[in-house]
Amino acid sequence: MLKKMTNFADSVYMSKFTKHIWRVFGKVFFPHFCNDSYINSTLLKFIFWQKILRINGSVPWPVHFTSKVIDAQKVDNDGGMRAPGYAMGCYIDGRGGITIEEGVLIGPKVSLISTNHNETDYSQYVTKGKIILHRHCWVATGATILSGVELGEHTIVAAGSVVTHSFTEGNCLIGGNPAVIIKKLEPYNGKAQRHI
Repeated sequence: MLKKMTNFADSVYMSKFTKHIWRVFGKVFFPHFCNDSYINSTLLKFIFWQKILRINGSVPWPVHFTSKVIDAQKVDNDGGMRAPGYAMGCYIDGRGGITIEEGVLIGPKVSLISTNHNETDYSQYVTKGKIILHRHCWVATGATILSGVELGEHTIVAAGSVVTHSFTEGNCLIGGNPAVIIKKLEPYNGKAQRHI
C-alpha cells in the first residue's frame, strides 16, 4: 500500500513538474500570451512551427501551422487570453481590426476577413469596420465572418455560414449564406471557456 501511495505522489509531483516546464516554455516563446490552458505538450509543436520554421512567426500567441494570421497586432484577443488560429485551417485577417472578447470559441477552418479588395482597384484594400465578437460567441467549423460584422453576446454561427452583416442583439443561432437568424437562444449561463 505504501509503495502505491509513493508512486501516486511521484506521478502527481511529475505532473506538476511537467506543467511547470510547459508553462516556462510558453512564457519564453509566447511572452504576451496569458492563457495557461494552452500550455501542454502540443505547445512544443507550435513552438517548432512558429519559432523555428517561422510559420506565423510574428504572431504572439500559438497558431496552428495550417492557419494564417495577417496583421496580428490589430487583433485584440481578450488581453492575450484568446488564440485565434489555434484550430487548424483558420484565416484571420486583422488588417481592418478584430476584437475577440471573453469566452469566444473559434472552430477549425473559420475565416475572419476584416478587409476586402477595392472594386475598382484590386491592389487596394477597403474595410467596412472592424469585426467584433462579443462574449460567449461560438463560430463553428468553416464559417466566414466579413468586414464590419459585430456579433452580440452569445451568438452561435452555424458551420459553413457566411456572415455579411451584424447581429448585435445576441442570444441567437445564425446560419446560412448570407446568415440569418435561425432561432433565439436563452442567455448564456455557463462558465467562460478557457480557450478557443
